[in-house]
Amino acid sequence: MFASEPAERHRQIAAIFSARVASVDPDGWDAPSPVAEWTARDVVGHLVEWFPAFLENGSGVVLPRGASVDDDPVDAWRTQTDAIQGLLDDPATRERMLADRHIGDIPLPQAIDQFYTADVFMHTWDLATATGQNAHLDLDFCADLLGGMEPIEPVMRASGQYGARVPVPAGSDAQTRLLGFIGRDPFWSPPA
Repeated sequence: MFASEPAERHRQIAAIFSARVASVDPDGWDAPSPVAEWTARDVVGHLVEWFPAFLENGSGVVLPRGASVDDDPVDAWRTQTDAIQGLLDDPATRERMLADRHIGDIPLPQAIDQFYTADVFMHTWDLATATGQNAHLDLDFCADLLGGMEPIEPVMRASGQYGARVPVPAGSDAQTRLLGFIGRDPFWSPPA
């Protein structure tokens, strides 16, 4: 199970994603992913594209940019994850807020944890599956995320950020249920 404190949880989850990023064969970045129309490179691209704007608009924090994902997805990811970890490790961040018209004002560490770190966790499966790596996720955290998302399912679906729920077999483990909930086919594999 991961730490409950945002800085440490990000450190743990980002380290797992970073290991998957570092292990992608240089020719593997264009492999299809479980997210329709996305490649492995697009999974990293998604994370390094949406969050900096969200953070800047809501808190004024501007993250340094690494190489473009097209040129060097490893550097793009490393630059962002190091910057976010530095932000979370800075004691002054605890006093900062993120303001958003949809969610209101939330402490910045909580916002990073809730929106970004959770996204990195879920996309770890996408990248690992696309590139033939270990795609097992922490089952306790899967269950925690699912428990938090199910009550707000209509809002999540309306956001357009999640696909339609994919049915999974009765008795499935928490990872399978979470993946189905967020619109992934938990049994997806790359085309032959």
